[in-house]
Amino acid sequence: MNGYSEIEREKANLINATSISLEQLEKSKNETLYFEKQRAMNQVRQRVFQQAVQGALGTLNSCLNTELHFRTIRANIGILGSLE
Repeated sequence: MNGYSEIEREKANLINATSISLEQLEKSKNETLYFEKQRAMNQVRQRVFQQAVQGALGTLNSCLNTELHFRTIRANIGILGSLE
């Protein structure tokens, strides 16, 4: 019977060790998923920010070009007015 109880004890130890390993793997998997999710969210935030900045720069450049265009027209009108 002593050999049998030793086998049962080893069996219980192996089951316990396997259970602990599975819990650690599950924890590691969850941490990996969390970090991957955070990384993906940061990439999306960065892309959205870059697109917003590009859109703002486009708007600013358009406004500046329009303003410069109007200034040139006004200056030309002023020059033509002074010629008369």
